Amino acid sequence: MSKKLSFLDKTFWITESEDNPKHVASLQLLEMPEGADANYVENLCHEVKQFDKGVSPFNGTVKTFMGFPIGLNEIDTLDMDYHVQYHVVDDVNDREALHKFVASLHEEWLHREKPLWQYHFITDNKSKEFAIYAKVHHLYGDGATLIRWFQAGYLPEKNTDTFIPVWAAERRSRRRRKLGFFTLLFGGAFELFMVVFDLLYIILRLLMKLVRINSTYMPLPFSGTKTLLTGQVKKGRVVSTVDLNFARVRGLSKRARASANEILLCCFDIGVHRFLKDHGHTFKKALYTNMPINLRKPGDQAAGNKIAIVPVRLAHGKNDPYLRLRQIIENHRIVKRAAKRSRPLAFSYYTVLIQSYSMLFEMLKLSDFVRPIANILISNVPGPTDVRYLKDSKLLACYPISTMTPGGGVNITLITYAGTANVGIVCCDKNVKSLETLSVYFTEAFEMLENCIDDPSLNIDDIGERVRQNDLSIVDDEVYDETEDEDLQDTEHKKSA
Repeated sequence: MSKKLSFLDKTFWITESEDNPKHVASLQLLEMPEGADANYVENLCHEVKQFDKGVSPFNGTVKTFMGFPIGLNEIDTLDMDYHVQYHVVDDVNDREALHKFVASLHEEWLHREKPLWQYHFITDNKSKEFAIYAKVHHLYGDGATLIRWFQAGYLPEKNTDTFIPVWAAERRSRRRRKLGFFTLLFGGAFELFMVVFDLLYIILRLLMKLVRINSTYMPLPFSGTKTLLTGQVKKGRVVSTVDLNFARVRGLSKRARASANEILLCCFDIGVHRFLKDHGHTFKKALYTNMPINLRKPGDQAAGNKIAIVPVRLAHGKNDPYLRLRQIIENHRIVKRAAKRSRPLAFSYYTVLIQSYSMLFEMLKLSDFVRPIANILISNVPGPTDVRYLKDSKLLACYPISTMTPGGGVNITLITYAGTANVGIVCCDKNVKSLETLSVYFTEAFEMLENCIDDPSLNIDDIGERVRQNDLSIVDDEVYDETEDEDLQDTEHKKSA
């Protein structure tokens, strides 16, 4: 039996390389039950290996024609020595060492002749805590799909009698109402016409912005700033994680009249600026983020990918964190309004269009010579609100670790779990060997943003921004020109590059 793949699903296979695998992953921290013996993790690993009959898509290998993916073939028995592996490290509580170990697992791509997933059990045989690094190919689904599977595999109470791992657990599929032939034919033709119309409208508005007829629209593609984090993606990854109390994020979003996502965008923007300044960067324009947009309708639980990824301009020229937040709010909502104006499929096609150029540059090894689409990819996925268990082990945290976009940058993903935002950060290791300071800068930025609402005297120290001074009237604000040259980098960075 062969299952179909959407065009967007197929792109994750077509564009994959050993330098830039297209899997997503999570680092899960768990606590053993009371009274567990020293061999608990090894025994658990052995137990789950007995579930060698997978369900779709975990039992699916990619069927290809001349290298092009056309569907998934279901296999009867899984190679559990490949899919489930056991590792012993020196100290599972040494977070920085754990990050390095997970980064080494994350850089390896999944075996293309097998179902595209793995579970790695990690222990030190002396701590009450252990870790699981789980990765699955993006071809199988988007963030909403993968989180739904995750929630099904981790239950709200301990379960030792009927425990079944996620790859073997049957999932209910919702039956779709069958439509008549003429309804499908004419309805599909009309929908295609409207999608093409909306796509042309998007391109027209971008052209109008390019020639400065109407500048209030989404950012032009490839407006990102070249930094040591962008450019050609090479094999090798750096990983870090950080936690944030999500109740504080919600509280701040109410006080600041901003969404939780906008609060996080502002904090990451400040943190990345500080991190890059440590490496010699200065900036005379804003950084950009790639923002994933969920295109699913309410109640849509189908597998596969239904997302669009579009650039959003971040903040520039303000030392007050609150004023930077207001810039990000406006820029973020410009893109959201554009997304609501067009059909979801048109936005998806627009994503494929601009990402295709970026992928072409990557395949031709030209990413170092062109501007990236954006500097950061930030996504936020809601997870379980209550504590979860894997069999009888308590899940303490779950940090998502995503793939790299063509053109590089840093990928920041968070999942909310039991009142905490678990943040996973990953980038290519060709110019940086650690992201631990970026995690620190992010939490410091959040605390400053939280405090500056009541104390306007709190300002960011110099973060390397160079604002061009123009002769303005006393009633004018500084005007940002998106077509200006890319950021100026100082002599120290040029030497290091």
